[in-house]
Amino acid sequence: MKRPALALLALGLVLTLAVTQRADGDRVAPAQDAARTVAAGERTADGVLPRPHIFDGRVLVAYYGTAGTGALGVLGETSPAKAIARVKRAAAPFARNGLPAQPVFELIVTVADAHPGKDGDYNHDIRPAAVRPWVDAAREAGALLVLDIQTGRADFPSVAKRWEWALREPHVGLAIDPEWRMGPGQVPGRVIGSVSAWEVNLTSRWLEELTARRGLPEKIFMVHQFRSSMIRNIGAVRARPHLASVQHIDGFGTPGQKLATYRAVARPDLFHMGFKLFYDEDVRRMSAAQVLRIRPRVDFVSFQ
Repeated sequence: MKRPALALLALGLVLTLAVTQRADGDRVAPAQDAARTVAAGERTADGVLPRPHIFDGRVLVAYYGTAGTGALGVLGETSPAKAIARVKRAAAPFARNGLPAQPVFELIVTVADAHPGKDGDYNHDIRPAAVRPWVDAAREAGALLVLDIQTGRADFPSVAKRWEWALREPHVGLAIDPEWRMGPGQVPGRVIGSVSAWEVNLTSRWLEELTARRGLPEKIFMVHQFRSSMIRNIGAVRARPHLASVQHIDGFGTPGQKLATYRAVARPDLFHMGFKLFYDEDVRRMSAAQVLRIRPRVDFVSFQ
């Protein structure tokens, strides 16, 4: 009586291995596998693309910044081709469980401004033509790309939708940064912003629906935070089955200060945990070995 169940289990194992391994047995990085699957147009029996899990035991390691300038982070100091080589070098010490770290670009595509601009929303988008090379370079290198939006007085869902053309790509995810989410009368850079769990959920629901509608693999959905007040009613943030949700803790300073911030804010019951390392602002920047010992466990590390 148990043979049909065992047969189904065996079939499931075969299908899983087919999704996650090459013919020579080498494991495929999530972004590489997702891009290969979409390019081949493969579908499961119900017409849905296989969704490899982004967090499969490995650490994701990102370079953070915007295109064309190093003022907002290390990513913009060089070209996409050179940046992938740099992030791979930075990622190498973060191997875990016998798995190499997954390289990531986190690219700020909507930048908060200290002036209202023509729309009065205190933000501007970088040119799509400046974003496309990063989309292409990440795909070609088997890396993931996360689009970071700093929305000023605009809400996160409306700004995220401006980047739908890039988020349709299987290897592209989304990060929202409440530090730069302003209320009425607030100006970026003068106050630390905040967002409600309701708005976080609206944003993730839109991204979830886009991912499901287009049959895309699991996407990163990341929320930056370094103060508890930055996400109001955080316990109401919802999980999404098509998204790998990350709470990225951004505090800088000494190792002790960074860990105090991390432990005060971290919600591993709701998110995979992220941790930022600053090249300039950190004092005695923590090593990969130190980061890998942090508890709650860190699954996403970015360099700024």
